Amino acid sequence: MLFSSIPFLYYFLPIVLILYFIVPKALKNTVLLLASLYFYHWGEPKYVVLMVLSIAVGYGMGLLIGKYQGKPVSRLFLWLSVAFDLVLLGYFKYMDFFIANINLVTGLSLPLLRIALPIGISFFTFQILSYKVDVYRGNVPSQKNPLHLGAYIAMFPQLIAGPIVRYSDVAAQLENRTHTLDKISAGARRFILGLAKKILIANALGELCDIFKASGDKSVLFYWLYGISFCLHIYFDFSGYSDMAIGLGKIFGFDFLENFNYPYISRSATEFWRRWHMSLGSWFRDYVYIPLGGNRVPKWRWFFNIFVVWMLTGFWHGAAWTFIIWGLYFAVLLVIEKLWLLKRLEKTQVISRIYTLFFVLISFVIFNAADMGEAFAYIGGMFGAGGIPLVSAEFVYYLRSFAVVLILAVIGATPLPKNLVLKLRENEKARKVLNGIEPVFLLGLMVLMTAYLVDGSFNPFLYFRF
Repeated sequence: MLFSSIPFLYYFLPIVLILYFIVPKALKNTVLLLASLYFYHWGEPKYVVLMVLSIAVGYGMGLLIGKYQGKPVSRLFLWLSVAFDLVLLGYFKYMDFFIANINLVTGLSLPLLRIALPIGISFFTFQILSYKVDVYRGNVPSQKNPLHLGAYIAMFPQLIAGPIVRYSDVAAQLENRTHTLDKISAGARRFILGLAKKILIANALGELCDIFKASGDKSVLFYWLYGISFCLHIYFDFSGYSDMAIGLGKIFGFDFLENFNYPYISRSATEFWRRWHMSLGSWFRDYVYIPLGGNRVPKWRWFFNIFVVWMLTGFWHGAAWTFIIWGLYFAVLLVIEKLWLLKRLEKTQVISRIYTLFFVLISFVIFNAADMGEAFAYIGGMFGAGGIPLVSAEFVYYLRSFAVVLILAVIGATPLPKNLVLKLRENEKARKVLNGIEPVFLLGLMVLMTAYLVDGSFNPFLYFRF
């Protein structure tokens, strides 16, 4: 069930909110857990058992790890539970990838399992892992109430595409959280704006990307238009979902950490990854990079740690060599920056941003390719390989057709709109006008987006595959 769908917006969510706010405090997590399991069942009926099993194992192992915390047997329970989670993730997400590559290397013809990928398995697996590792480290006590832990793991606002919420960040809120009109209002505002990013911008740009792929009239500038459109599409698609998740969290009394911070204004790949999908970057830092030794090791080992983390980051995104190459691509960039380039980039304002945008754009062309052959073909097309023309009729037509969306997306990917609103709010008269306009504006957005959804417009969600 997509957030950007009529069933979610006008059936599921209103019913859940009514039930949630009429039940006493002691039952709110129960309502949230049951609603989340139903939400998951809607999209993956047969895999709801997998979700319940993951919760049960996470709960039981968490208790055992906490009970024997500080003793060798606690480490054994941790490794057993980590192995369980990774085996599930590996089987459902990566088994066909491994079989295909074994066949390629050995010449065998082992049949593919063709297993349907459980929605959000990469996200909820990482959340369960962070909970058990934090209990083992003594950062948090093990959760004694299975309903509380289940609500954390299965929580539908961020279940299918993050942000990756750590148990330590919401442990206190699971036990006791406040619900205020201001917080609910802020959550609703954030949700609607995230929904607008998804429906009005990301969907249109995704449609343009599909048009390009189906086109028989490609040109150099059309390849560049595709690359730029996909960069903006994936940002508004994913950050829009994160905005919706954070907004829904606030409505239910939770404060989730931010997941994006205008990554396209970055002046280096290093800065880009401090601003893009921040919950994933911090997860790999704290649970993989630092345990491997981080940068407090000999230089060769430091580089090895970087490459391991970025190979895993790429592989986390999907079972394909394009994702692994994409991760290693960033590993190379980050190593180069750490060795000598970063200090030079910090001395520039314009060149550093052009450098970052260029290499990020190339990375996302690889990310979205069906295979490395297509990735090389697209990158080659961007530089005129094969003698393709500079301009084509379709490029001109679609540039004109999507010009408004592209301009809005470019501006919206910067802090300019937010800074403008903040500046206006410093003036008392302007603040009163904005406060009066805001409800009308948000209501208008909802009417417009509902019309798009009723019309059956293009409405996929990229990160469902993760």
